[in-house]
Amino acid sequence: MSYARQLLNVKPVSSDVEVGTLAAAIDALDDCAQACIADADADLGEHDVAEMVMCIRLCLDCADVCTAAVGITSRQSAYDPEVVRPLLEACTASCKSCGDECERHARLHEHCRICAEACRRAEQACRELLNAMT
Repeated sequence: MSYARQLLNVKPVSSDVEVGTLAAAIDALDDCAQACIADADADLGEHDVAEMVMCIRLCLDCADVCTAAVGITSRQSAYDPEVVRPLLEACTASCKSCGDECERHARLHEHCRICAEACRRAEQACRELLNAMT
């Protein structure tokens, strides 16, 4: 059981969202942020780094958006849906964009394949969390 799930299970204030859906999103976003940071770093080490500039940029953007979403979604007591919803929508878009770019490089770079997979998982988790919030 993840730490996010454990903490959500013992939180004194209940959330409007099912704990499993929320914990899965937090875990997927956290994993995606880490994968994006590691992928951007690996991209910088490639011999064709000039071809990786867009991938690096999108990975760094995605990591930042996912990290912000982890922080906001982890604080579910009296959350503001007018803040959370647009952030999750931005996260969904960022994960999709980054995942698309990483997939372009996945045949040549295993780190890009792994990052694309993490992005797709986070994108799906954000969509599920958004649906659970409505």
